[in-house]
Amino acid sequence: MGVVQAYILIQTEVGRAALAAATIAEISGVATSEEVSGPYDVIVRVDAADAAHLTENVVPQIQKVDGITRTLTCPVVQSSH
Repeated sequence: MGVVQAYILIQTEVGRAALAAATIAEISGVATSEEVSGPYDVIVRVDAADAAHLTENVVPQIQKVDGITRTLTCPVVQSSH
């Protein structure tokens, strides 16, 4: 597991959440990717080696997924693990 964890909240085009969640789940560093209801359509948990890997590699790959309109990255400040 990486030393930096983050949750990424994602909004998608209407009807695109399930496919986006499945596509994101295949990206290296993604621990979980789930379609949800509410103001966001997909919530992703990422485990990255460091903050640079998170912001320079993992997040840009997620943002390239077809159908995504907006992302919000929330780094974990303190883990209960």
